[in-house]
Amino acid sequence: MKIVFLGVGEAFDENYPNNAHLIISDQTTILLDCGDSAVRQLWKYTSDHNLIDCLFITHRHSDHLFGIPALLGRMLEEKRTKDLTIICSEKIKEDIERISEHAYQGLKSNFGFNINFIIAEEEKSIQFNELTLSFALSNHTSHNLAVKINNGKNIVCYSGDGIINEQSWDLYQDANLLIHEAYTYDKEIRGHVKIKDLITAAEKYNVKCLALTHFKRDFIKNELEKYLPVILKNDNLQIIIPKPMDEYEIN
Repeated sequence: MKIVFLGVGEAFDENYPNNAHLIISDQTTILLDCGDSAVRQLWKYTSDHNLIDCLFITHRHSDHLFGIPALLGRMLEEKRTKDLTIICSEKIKEDIERISEHAYQGLKSNFGFNINFIIAEEEKSIQFNELTLSFALSNHTSHNLAVKINNGKNIVCYSGDGIINEQSWDLYQDANLLIHEAYTYDKEIRGHVKIKDLITAAEKYNVKCLALTHFKRDFIKNELEKYLPVILKNDNLQIIIPKPMDEYEIN
């Protein structure tokens, strides 16, 4: 299983594209979230308009959602014929249909491929090809579903946004890779996690590797370098801070 960190930034960072990641398994490629700057990263990574089989959207904020019209529009221009599955909550399904029509009127009627929605719900699982996807609700300012992706050999989890809770940590237990938003080191910010708490919990729940993304832009500029020695020096847990377009392999 290969992970491509297309974007690792928060909503308004001018230097880092929005948090979004490709999960490439034996038979299936999933794009996790699709903000407006993240979709450009996808086309830098690949010109293959058929690469993505499935799109998963964690929540309704624009930096996780508003790239979808551009994604679909380019697939249309490139004459994609392969079906695309979108996994999301019922409310996000309505959002996707609305913003796609608003961005490119009549877009839906021009598709040469089918868009199939699968509705995700907390504490339920979905089978998609060789992958099992399970979900948990995090504590965020918007309804956010974290996801666990299991290919039968390895587990990758992705938080979207939101403060860790018991439900989400049950989901992340024993993950080979956990991609988690990490807004600040120890400062309370509503709807976001503190790195200090995140590391402690990842150790407790036997996470093998923790990928920190979605830093608050001011934290990157003013504080991250100071905290790097504390963050990265850990004997019990591998911690990585990926850059845009970095790749990570799980064997």
